[in-house]
Amino acid sequence: MQGADKAFPVSWDMFHRDARALAWRLAAIGGFSAIVAVTRGGLAPAAVVARELGIRVVETVGVGSYHEENERGEVQVLKPLTETILARPSAEVLIIDDLVDTGATAKVVRDMLPKAHFATIYAKPQGLPMVDTFITEVSQDTWIFFPWDTGLSFQAPIGRPDARPEGRRRRSL
Repeated sequence: MQGADKAFPVSWDMFHRDARALAWRLAAIGGFSAIVAVTRGGLAPAAVVARELGIRVVETVGVGSYHEENERGEVQVLKPLTETILARPSAEVLIIDDLVDTGATAKVVRDMLPKAHFATIYAKPQGLPMVDTFITEVSQDTWIFFPWDTGLSFQAPIGRPDARPEGRRRRSL
């Protein structure tokens, strides 16, 4: 959680609701014939949006900027766009990612498809200029815990971050 002071856990239900809300906004715009999911975070929202909008051409672009899951490094293209996408008018392409943080990853993908529509579920202030459509803005110092990155565990109360579950009495089921 490099540089993040706040935690924002997202459950599968919240994520699905927000991905559908993104699809509603994108449906109002229309004109999309293909989706490019930015892997890995864009895979889950792209699946929901593709289903909701009836888009069957879904491709990926692999872009990495995190190492050890929380340390940001240089942005690298790990898997380039396919000819299937590059042959289409980029204005018909919808780029989907889970989050825009600093905008570094989004800029790399936008440079590949400058007229494509870029949509994310969550957006931080530094990355906002790179995104056309998003659902929820969070502060720059917030770390989003996506449902595929977490499991069920004790959460300390916000007012008592040092609270530990060890001292709590366990209840039998």
